Amino acid sequence: MAEFDYPAVNFTTSPDQYKHWKVDYDGEVATVRMQIQEDKPLWDGKYDLKLNSYDLGVDIELNDLVTRMRFEHPEVRAVVVTGGYDKVFCAGANIRMLGMAPHAFKVNFCKYTNETRCMIEEATQQSGQIYIAALNGTASGGGYELALACEHIYLIDDGNAAVSLPEVPLLGVLPGTGGLTRLTDKRKVRRDVSDVFCTKAEGFRARDAKKFRLIDGSFPRSKWSAGIESEARRIAAESAARQSKSGAAVALPGVSITEADDGWSYPSVSVRVDGRIAHILLKGPEDGPSRSAGTWGLRAFRELEDALLRLRLNHLNVGVLILKTEGDIDAVLAHESWLEENCASDDFFYQEVRSYQSRVLRKVDNMAKSVFALVEEGHCFVGTLFELSLAADRTYMFMDDDGENALRLSDANFGAFPMAAGCTRLEARFPGEPELIEKARSAKGEDIEAEDAFEEYGLVTISLDDIDYEDEVRIAIEERVSLSPDALTGMEQNLRFPVVESAETKIYGRLSAWQNWIFQRPNAVGQRGALTLYGQPERPVFDFRRT
Repeated sequence: MAEFDYPAVNFTTSPDQYKHWKVDYDGEVATVRMQIQEDKPLWDGKYDLKLNSYDLGVDIELNDLVTRMRFEHPEVRAVVVTGGYDKVFCAGANIRMLGMAPHAFKVNFCKYTNETRCMIEEATQQSGQIYIAALNGTASGGGYELALACEHIYLIDDGNAAVSLPEVPLLGVLPGTGGLTRLTDKRKVRRDVSDVFCTKAEGFRARDAKKFRLIDGSFPRSKWSAGIESEARRIAAESAARQSKSGAAVALPGVSITEADDGWSYPSVSVRVDGRIAHILLKGPEDGPSRSAGTWGLRAFRELEDALLRLRLNHLNVGVLILKTEGDIDAVLAHESWLEENCASDDFFYQEVRSYQSRVLRKVDNMAKSVFALVEEGHCFVGTLFELSLAADRTYMFMDDDGENALRLSDANFGAFPMAAGCTRLEARFPGEPELIEKARSAKGEDIEAEDAFEEYGLVTISLDDIDYEDEVRIAIEERVSLSPDALTGMEQNLRFPVVESAETKIYGRLSAWQNWIFQRPNAVGQRGALTLYGQPERPVFDFRRT
């Protein structure tokens, strides 16, 4: 199956544009039906989405759905995810789509679907919207991985429905959406049982699946609807008892994008692409904060997320991101203080904005591109936005003569935005120097000049004066784009997540290493590889040498 140059992917959507998902709201319970339209794939005419199989377009809608529910339907406490067709929940990622997609698209597809599933888990943990997988038929591959992202899994017991992760025996690849890690780390399934399960293409039906904790329960077909309804109401009531929420829903408008010859822009973010380098400028707020979707802290981060996703999927040759900010430092900190003060209330909106900002910052952590931050005159890399600098692989700071180019730390840098492993970015920066974290804490609210930011606090990679700054930055960028992108991706992913690890960091680390390797091996994608020949009469031919 030959790879092809796919058209640019658009990541913006809304409920009135959904093709594959239907949502019903009934008080504290929402029912989300995965009803994939077979003839409406992301790439028109290239493949059919048979057996409720999904592609990136399906997941873009799901990502939007999960985000909107947190802002637009805070009353929801239980979310039932089920199949829209009889006897099948989901057959997983569409194999023909994966077979024809370029290698980088395959890996980025897996990364995006993992981010969506991590967001489902976060909604359960932080928003009190508990996701329940109601598997009304067989859930295989990515279909079962979607179920694994839910807090509770129920499987219909009709003698045919099963759960399975058949990627190893059928495709010669691995479950790409965190399946192996969620089996062992989240559901605590035994290693030997997981081994059997992941090499048994037909999977386990209800009795054995429940025995080995692959599901939480089952109902026969005659009691299916009533059983799921009862469980959803019970779970919703428990969530409401644990966490009180107040505040009116907030509708999320579309992201405003203006295209240009050399990039694109939004009201607060602009992107300029210059060969293998992309320049991202984030502008600070011009207005005061407001409890609305238009408030800078939410709108600007929605714009930044869209920019990162476009760069990830539509600009594969871009290897270096140059991050800059401009604006009023005090205005950024005013928005941040307003959010911090209101996060202590029961009003759901403020915590949701902070959670959203945290998710976008984790996307920066997880970009398979080098990230350099440039702290120049007129910047607003303070507080929340300084987290962008801490997420960068390197930070260059201009040292002016009068010392006005300064950094300022705030409470946002000491726990408000944890990385995927749960630590702060300052903790990740100083794994062997905890005293520097305390030193930085003692300087909260103070202006830290460029020379001190480098020499005394270690908050930037280097500070340079006007004689050296421009040349040093140019040379560093030119050197970076000359290096092997494969080696850089491996190096960056290792260095960005030091000391501690979580299930989420394991998922992304293994995705970067295992899938990058396995997706290029002839046993999977060669002319006679398992993924290439899937659905054809020929059997795959393997090179049985272990490496």
